Amino acid sequence: MSDGAGPGGEKGGKLVGVVLVSHSAAVASSVADLARGLVGGGATVPVAAAGGTGSGGLGTSAELITAAARSVDRGAGVAILMDLGSAVLTVKALLAEGDELPDGTRLVDAPFVEGAVAAVVTASTGADLAAVEAAATEAYTYRKV
Repeated sequence: MSDGAGPGGEKGGKLVGVVLVSHSAAVASSVADLARGLVGGGATVPVAAAGGTGSGGLGTSAELITAAARSVDRGAGVAILMDLGSAVLTVKALLAEGDELPDGTRLVDAPFVEGAVAAVVTASTGADLAAVEAAATEAYTYRKV
């Protein structure tokens, strides 16, 4: 009996969505652009930037994060990566509320830039949420020297 999983384990051919939460709208948007640009020939992953406050300042916004998560939800899960402390706290609070974020939303503890690239590239292969999270988390081991 089939569970509806397609290639790479995604349900019904749906891709994992990725949300990038930064205190800066410009940083979140730039990292999203970088990750999308490095995918190559893979599928187009739903990626959303949730940066800054609703008024355009530095900070985090639960409303922007919630809207971003809903916009990338395709039913295969949503991986959320954050830059700094209060972004993490905001996502944790949203997850604790239980009804703000789509089902299957996961906070991913990973380096922001490298983790975002790994998450988006992995999601583009049709990998499931656990594999996307693992790839992003593995970015902690990337050596630069």
